[in-house]
Amino acid sequence: MGSELSTKGDVYSYGILLLEIFTGKRPTDDMFKEGLSIHNFVEAALPEQAIEITDPILLQERARKGTLTEFTLNDKHLQHLNSIFEIGLTCSAESPTERMDMSDVVSKLCSIRVKLLHPTRVHRERQALYIAQSTG
Repeated sequence: MGSELSTKGDVYSYGILLLEIFTGKRPTDDMFKEGLSIHNFVEAALPEQAIEITDPILLQERARKGTLTEFTLNDKHLQHLNSIFEIGLTCSAESPTERMDMSDVVSKLCSIRVKLLHPTRVHRERQALYIAQSTG
């Protein structure tokens, strides 16, 4: 954004990258002109239009499994998708003071991954670790 280099600048870049990955659009896309940016595009779409702005390639696996037929705002996957977009938006906020710390970003993304991919196994592993720490 034209200022000196900082970790907050890296957070901004990461946020834009996250939005780019999940929308499938580049920040330099022809649609982003006259004041419209990838950040504004995502911000205007959330939360109701998260599916419409998500890269169709990311949705293919879910569609192939036959579970994409009925996305609702109560759907866990849709909630997590919105959370990922929100992380991207917070990271790419115009003001550096409004941006998230990367440790918080990692924590939130890991939490989403755990809830989506391995909720039962991870829960059991955490319980076992807790028991081992408290008895050892």
